[in-house]
Amino acid sequence: MKNILIISQARMASSRLPGKVLRNVFGKPLLWYLMERLKLVKKVNRILIATGSPETNQPIIDFAKEQNIDYFIGNEDDVLDRYYQAAKHYKGNIIVRITSDCPLMDPDLIDQGLEMFLNGNYAYISNGHPPTYPDGFDIEIFSFKALETAWMEAKLPSEREHVTAYIWNHEEKFSIGNFENEINLSKYRLTIDTPEDFTLISIIIKYFHDKWIEFRLKDVMKFLNENPKLVELNAMYIYNESYLKSLEEDKKFLEENSK
Repeated sequence: MKNILIISQARMASSRLPGKVLRNVFGKPLLWYLMERLKLVKKVNRILIATGSPETNQPIIDFAKEQNIDYFIGNEDDVLDRYYQAAKHYKGNIIVRITSDCPLMDPDLIDQGLEMFLNGNYAYISNGHPPTYPDGFDIEIFSFKALETAWMEAKLPSEREHVTAYIWNHEEKFSIGNFENEINLSKYRLTIDTPEDFTLISIIIKYFHDKWIEFRLKDVMKFLNENPKLVELNAMYIYNESYLKSLEEDKKFLEENSK
């Protein structure tokens, strides 16, 4: 029997925008907006928030309790271990990974990805290799077996922090798929990691606030096409910047372990 989990990682620490997931827009924290979107996914059995140490993440734990959302407390920095332990605890055999800085997430895209995963012979699929959707609409789906293999074998800091990096860096070990958009929208940044991101996302949330259940990615793109100057608010940042930074940690790790 398939037990499909959506696991969204969330913590209060952020180098450029501390506490970003609980920042308020229109009287609600950003994490609330994401959770409401995820509840619209049809093919999932459980949604949970995976967070780190209670010393720094108690507000996220309190939010989960208040909203009656399942949560898991795991390793603060080893996010791969956090995902593995959360999936193991809740007995998930298919995991959907959604990061908590994506409040505009389109639930239909997740169902589309799950349909592809369930109808194929995949260990891992995403819509980010190569990316054709906006940053902030990133979806990864993988089997518990693939997650467990990564958990056992991944050694590099980037692979422990970014959860699935070991999987898509070892295509020879896993059956990997990617679903793409008809039009490449990857130049659009609709995630939250900086004050400029927060400004843009706040504008979009306020526009769609009264129809939070109904709107989808196509509606967001229509709004941005009608208001093209908004895209310039955070255009100075590059895609997947945090992963590129973690590769520098890999170099240090390899140097230290070669001595």
